[in-house]
Amino acid sequence: MTDMGDDTLRTVHFERTSNSKYLVHNVRGGTLSVGSGGDTDADFTPVELLLVALGTCSAIDVDIVTSRRAEPTDFRGVVRGDKIRDPEQGNRMENLVVEFTIRFPEGEDGDKAREALPRAVKMSHDRLCTVSRTVELGAPVTTTMEDSP
Repeated sequence: MTDMGDDTLRTVHFERTSNSKYLVHNVRGGTLSVGSGGDTDADFTPVELLLVALGTCSAIDVDIVTSRRAEPTDFRGVVRGDKIRDPEQGNRMENLVVEFTIRFPEGEDGDKAREALPRAVKMSHDRLCTVSRTVELGAPVTTTMEDSP
């Protein structure tokens, strides 16, 4: 059963700034430039943003759990996958991997954080990270169009 409380809706808005370039806005006033990934386009592509979302969603979950015990001395990650161009099933990503490098200081608090780390990573993957859970479980996407004069 799903929980459909009053605050379940998440929304971003985007607008075209030039050919294949967009400015995305969130409800808190943040903005992000998105582009097609051409040779001179430094903006993130939609696929890169998917990878960003997968990695940082889990990173936030893991950070919340482990930093209660000790502040990390190193916390970074790499997210990778293969972009498949499939004429039958369409383009998609496969072989998605989120790889963390997380270190904690020596001492009792660092030991507690290191001990909690594997459980936090597993909980994020199995239950907490909305992004990876959605990708793994699959969710239909509806695309509509507003007719304008």
